[in-house]
Amino acid sequence: MNKKIVVKIAELAKDHHISLRELSRISNVRQAALSELSNGKRESISFSHIEKIAAALNIQDIREIIDLVDVEE
Repeated sequence: MNKKIVVKIAELAKDHHISLRELSRISNVRQAALSELSNGKRESISFSHIEKIAAALNIQDIREIIDLVDVEE
């Protein structure tokens, strides 16, 4: 079984009762990048984006932002 990293942007926004637009504003990460991550259309995320999102949402554990999940082929 293979593994896949999932960035939980939509879940984070919902849990913090904010829109992706607001998350973009407070994290200084482009809304388009957040939207692509949220929709699974982006294959990568930079460490600086993770750091900015964590700081904006006061997240202490990276597992709140990303998950490693099993995928079947």
